[in-house]
Amino acid sequence: MSLNVAVQMDPIARITIGGDSTFALLLEGQKRGHRLSYYTPDRLVMLNGKVFANVEPLEVRDKSGDHFSLGDPKRVALDQFDVVLLRQDPPFDLAYITATHLLERLAPATLVVNDPGHVRNAPEKLFVTHFPELMPPTLITSDKQAIEAFRAEHRDIVIKPLYGNGGFGVFHLQPGDENLTALIELYARAGREPMMVQRYLPEIRQGDKRIVLVDGEIGGGVLRIPASGEARANMHVGGRPVKTEITPREREICERIGPELKRRGLVFVGIDVIGDYLTEINVTSPTGIQEIDRLDGVALEARLWDAIEARRAAM
Repeated sequence: MSLNVAVQMDPIARITIGGDSTFALLLEGQKRGHRLSYYTPDRLVMLNGKVFANVEPLEVRDKSGDHFSLGDPKRVALDQFDVVLLRQDPPFDLAYITATHLLERLAPATLVVNDPGHVRNAPEKLFVTHFPELMPPTLITSDKQAIEAFRAEHRDIVIKPLYGNGGFGVFHLQPGDENLTALIELYARAGREPMMVQRYLPEIRQGDKRIVLVDGEIGGGVLRIPASGEARANMHVGGRPVKTEITPREREICERIGPELKRRGLVFVGIDVIGDYLTEINVTSPTGIQEIDRLDGVALEARLWDAIEARRAAM
């Protein structure tokens, strides 16, 4: 099966090819004979109800500093593609939401991965609340009194922006920390969105596990160990990837959420697990492929393309 594939992503010149999941997907797609095109989100156009983009033919190669070539740009109706990969990174803001509305117009002619309507309706820190039995105690609010009451109950808490990503704006407040009021004021000044407050999980010192699910099934996992003095395990703030096994509790979590992910067309999903608790379900632009590939000797990008090709064939 040779597919005509477009990828919507952030500027390809800026990526780090040794760890970028989108790049791994592009290399595998090209190896399979799929024709690749590239565009950035600002090149989307809706004209008279039809969605176009200024796309460039794309070739990729596993060579740092010389990892891609682009052809001449051309405005193309996106429903002429078999598959569009939605791989732009957060923030999940109004521009991102607008992009999902535009890409949703491509159905049923074109398969968009992940499904843009369900991406819009499943932001990481809200979608996870559909599974409260799997989560640590969690509060979502802008109300200062509610936050103070939650802290009085749980004492050791984490506070983070509801639509943040990559560990940005995440604070661990220990009992006796006097910065809560100042943090609430800071978040209020930054925007109108509520905050997410959770009971602190001391298991974070042993790591935050990223598990990749492929069309609802476990693909593999990587344990991210936080740097000394850090409460965040994200790799771009110093987290260290370590080989891991999937525990029975983690399989239980995946079995609980997997059918719902598959039903929603969320083919590539990365969940975060700390101890026995599910903390996030990442659907916008999940990462972790290359780390899991290296540590486990697998090729998750191949499994993902198998799933994409199967969905496209079923259409």
